[in-house]
Amino acid sequence: MDNTGDNIEKKYFTIGEVAQKLGVSSSLIRFYEKEFSMLNPRKSTGGTRKYNLADLHLLQRIIQLVKTEGFTIAGAKEKLKSNEPSADAAEEIKLKLNNLKTFLLELKTNLS
Repeated sequence: MDNTGDNIEKKYFTIGEVAQKLGVSSSLIRFYEKEFSMLNPRKSTGGTRKYNLADLHLLQRIIQLVKTEGFTIAGAKEKLKSNEPSADAAEEIKLKLNNLKTFLLELKTNLS
């Protein structure tokens, strides 16, 4: 068995790791933190930012809204406040629910 830790999912990420994963600079992430109050990562006693998966997904959504969809910062804030899922997000949720349904039906069959 491979013990390199690749199968272990991290709970917290540094700003550098987040920047690398999202393909943006650390300074842009710090800017978004100032602009979007809902983005509020934990900080260690030394002041190091610790982002969880929810923070990572929120940042990903902000970047999508601003850079890909062309929203202004104010527009992106309003979009996030309205919590209106995009068509892609709704399709992704449907796919995950269908996969879960299939898994549960298979599990039920195996238990019978």
